[in-house]
Amino acid sequence: MGRHSGWVARALAVTAAGITVGLLSPGASAQEIRNDARALGQDRREIRRDTREIRGDRRELRRDTREIHRDRRELRGDRREVRDAYQSGDRQAVKHARQVLRGDRRDLRDDLRDRRGDRRELREDKRDRRGDVRDLRQDRRELRRDVAHKRGR
Repeated sequence: MGRHSGWVARALAVTAAGITVGLLSPGASAQEIRNDARALGQDRREIRRDTREIRGDRRELRRDTREIHRDRRELRGDRREVRDAYQSGDRQAVKHARQVLRGDRRDLRDDLRDRRGDRRELREDKRDRRGDVRDLRQDRRELRRDVAHKRGR
Protein backbone atom coordinates (compact mmCIF):
# COMPACT_ATOMS: atom_id res chain seq x y z
CA MET A 1 0.00 0.00 0.00
CA GLY A 2 2.77 2.42 0.93
CA ARG A 3 4.53 1.71 -2.29
CA HIS A 4 1.41 2.53 -4.33
CA SER A 5 0.67 5.74 -2.49
CA GLY A 6 4.20 7.02 -3.14
CA TRP A 7 3.76 6.37 -6.84
CA VAL A 8 0.37 8.09 -6.87
CA ALA A 9 1.78 11.08 -4.99
CA ARG A 10 4.61 11.46 -7.52
CA ALA A 11 2.16 11.21 -10.43
CA LEU A 12 -0.07 13.87 -8.89
CA ALA A 13 2.91 16.12 -8.26
CA VAL A 14 4.09 15.83 -11.89
CA THR A 15 0.55 16.48 -13.15
CA ALA A 16 0.17 19.52 -10.90
CA ALA A 17 3.53 20.89 -12.05
CA GLY A 18 2.50 20.45 -15.70
CA ILE A 19 -0.81 22.22 -15.18
CA THR A 20 0.89 25.07 -13.32
CA VAL A 21 3.43 25.57 -16.09
CA GLY A 22 0.64 25.47 -18.69
CA LEU A 23 -1.45 28.05 -16.86
CA LEU A 24 1.42 30.38 -16.10
CA SER A 25 2.99 30.28 -19.56
CA PRO A 26 2.61 33.56 -21.43
CA GLY A 27 0.33 33.60 -24.47
CA ALA A 28 1.49 34.18 -27.99
CA SER A 29 1.81 37.72 -29.24
CA ALA A 30 -0.05 38.97 -32.29
CA GLN A 31 3.21 38.90 -34.25
CA GLU A 32 3.76 35.24 -33.36
CA ILE A 33 0.22 34.43 -34.48
CA ARG A 34 0.83 36.18 -37.83
CA ASN A 35 4.09 34.29 -38.27
CA ASP A 36 2.31 31.03 -37.48
CA ALA A 37 -0.33 31.80 -40.12
CA ARG A 38 2.44 32.43 -42.68
CA ALA A 39 4.09 29.16 -41.67
CA LEU A 40 0.82 27.39 -42.47
CA GLY A 41 0.94 28.78 -46.00
CA GLN A 42 4.51 27.57 -46.39
CA ASP A 43 3.54 24.11 -45.13
CA ARG A 44 0.67 23.96 -47.64
CA ARG A 45 3.03 24.93 -50.49
CA GLU A 46 5.45 22.18 -49.46
CA ILE A 47 2.64 19.63 -49.42
CA ARG A 48 1.52 20.71 -52.91
CA ARG A 49 5.10 20.47 -54.19
CA ASP A 50 5.49 17.00 -52.65
CA THR A 51 2.19 15.93 -54.24
CA ARG A 52 3.43 17.09 -57.65
CA GLU A 53 6.67 15.16 -57.16
CA ILE A 54 4.72 12.04 -56.20
CA ARG A 55 2.62 12.32 -59.36
CA GLY A 56 5.77 12.72 -61.45
CA ASP A 57 7.38 9.70 -59.78
CA ARG A 58 4.29 7.59 -60.46
CA ARG A 59 4.35 8.73 -64.09
CA GLU A 60 8.01 7.68 -64.36
CA LEU A 61 7.21 4.31 -62.80
CA ARG A 62 4.47 3.69 -65.38
CA ARG A 63 6.84 4.70 -68.18
CA ASP A 64 9.58 2.40 -66.86
CA THR A 65 7.11 -0.47 -66.55
CA ARG A 66 6.03 0.00 -70.18
CA GLU A 67 9.69 0.00 -71.26
CA ILE A 68 10.31 -3.21 -69.30
CA HIS A 69 7.35 -4.90 -70.99
CA ARG A 70 8.64 -3.72 -74.37
CA ASP A 71 12.14 -5.02 -73.57
CA ARG A 72 10.78 -8.41 -72.55
CA ARG A 73 8.81 -8.63 -75.78
CA GLU A 74 12.00 -7.81 -77.72
CA LEU A 75 13.90 -10.49 -75.79
CA ARG A 76 11.34 -13.11 -76.82
CA GLY A 77 11.82 -12.08 -80.45
CA ASP A 78 15.61 -12.05 -80.07
CA ARG A 79 15.60 -15.58 -78.63
CA ARG A 80 13.50 -16.70 -81.59
CA GLU A 81 16.05 -15.08 -83.95
CA VAL A 82 18.95 -16.84 -82.19
CA ARG A 83 17.12 -20.16 -82.48
CA ASP A 84 16.41 -19.54 -86.17
CA ALA A 85 20.05 -18.52 -86.77
CA TYR A 86 21.30 -21.73 -85.14
CA GLN A 87 18.92 -23.77 -87.29
CA SER A 88 20.13 -22.02 -90.44
CA GLY A 89 23.77 -22.82 -89.60
CA ASP A 90 25.01 -19.32 -90.64
CA ARG A 91 27.75 -18.27 -88.19
CA GLN A 92 27.43 -14.57 -88.92
CA ALA A 93 23.68 -14.66 -88.33
CA VAL A 94 24.23 -16.47 -85.01
CA LYS A 95 26.87 -13.96 -83.94
CA HIS A 96 24.67 -11.00 -84.86
CA ALA A 97 21.59 -12.48 -83.17
CA ARG A 98 23.53 -13.14 -79.96
CA GLN A 99 24.88 -9.57 -79.93
CA VAL A 100 21.38 -8.18 -80.33
CA LEU A 101 20.15 -10.47 -77.53
CA ARG A 102 22.99 -9.35 -75.27
CA GLY A 103 22.24 -5.66 -75.93
CA ASP A 104 18.53 -6.10 -75.22
CA ARG A 105 19.31 -7.92 -71.95
CA ARG A 106 21.48 -4.97 -70.96
CA ASP A 107 18.62 -2.58 -71.79
CA LEU A 108 16.24 -4.63 -69.64
CA ARG A 109 18.68 -4.57 -66.71
CA ASP A 110 19.08 -0.79 -67.04
CA ASP A 111 15.30 -0.28 -67.15
CA LEU A 112 14.84 -2.48 -64.07
CA ARG A 113 17.49 -0.45 -62.25
CA ASP A 114 15.74 2.79 -63.26
CA ARG A 115 12.41 1.49 -61.99
CA ARG A 116 13.95 0.52 -58.64
CA GLY A 117 15.40 4.02 -58.32
CA ASP A 118 12.06 5.60 -59.21
CA ARG A 119 10.34 3.42 -56.63
CA ARG A 120 12.85 4.55 -54.01
CA GLU A 121 12.26 8.21 -54.93
CA LEU A 122 8.49 7.70 -54.71
CA ARG A 123 8.83 6.21 -51.22
CA GLU A 124 11.02 9.12 -50.10
CA ASP A 125 8.61 11.70 -51.55
CA LYS A 126 5.68 10.02 -49.82
CA ARG A 127 7.61 10.04 -46.54
CA ASP A 128 8.41 13.74 -46.99
CA ARG A 129 4.78 14.53 -47.72
CA ARG A 130 3.61 12.64 -44.63
CA GLY A 131 6.07 14.65 -42.53
CA ASP A 132 4.87 17.92 -44.08
CA VAL A 133 1.22 16.99 -43.43
CA ARG A 134 2.14 16.15 -39.84
CA ASP A 135 3.88 19.54 -39.48
CA LEU A 136 0.86 21.34 -40.96
CA ARG A 137 -1.50 19.66 -38.50
CA GLN A 138 0.77 20.50 -35.59
CA ASP A 139 1.07 24.13 -36.73
CA ARG A 140 -2.72 24.40 -37.09
CA ARG A 141 -3.21 23.02 -33.59
CA GLU A 142 -0.70 25.46 -32.16
CA LEU A 143 -2.25 28.38 -34.04
CA ARG A 144 -5.76 27.53 -32.82
CA ARG A 145 -4.46 27.21 -29.27
CA ASP A 146 -2.61 30.53 -29.50
CA VAL A 147 -5.61 32.36 -30.96
CA ALA A 148 -7.92 30.90 -28.31
CA HIS A 149 -5.47 31.89 -25.59
CA LYS A 150 -5.17 35.40 -27.04
CA ARG A 151 -8.97 35.79 -27.05
CA GLY A 152 -9.09 34.56 -23.49
CA ARG A 153 -10.95 31.31 -24.05
